[in-house]
Amino acid sequence: MTMTDLVILEFLNDYNLELAPKPLYRNLNRHGHNIGYSTVRGRLPELAEKGLLVKDSDGYYQLSDLGREYLTGDIDADELEDA
Repeated sequence: MTMTDLVILEFLNDYNLELAPKPLYRNLNRHGHNIGYSTVRGRLPELAEKGLLVKDSDGYYQLSDLGREYLTGDIDADELEDA
């Protein structure tokens, strides 16, 4: 897990959003997070693979229940490494 991962997860959680990579990138930067598009585009599949995000058939990502548990501290990052 990286600091960028945490920013992405918290942003989707705080605003209760479901976004594709490009709109997520634009909104993160609009809200003061200086994260490149290639970084956002690369991290989303990784977070989905760990089960923290869910990707729908249209390419939109949203926070999963596991992602919420991670943000509340119910799941440790070490546990995700094994996933």
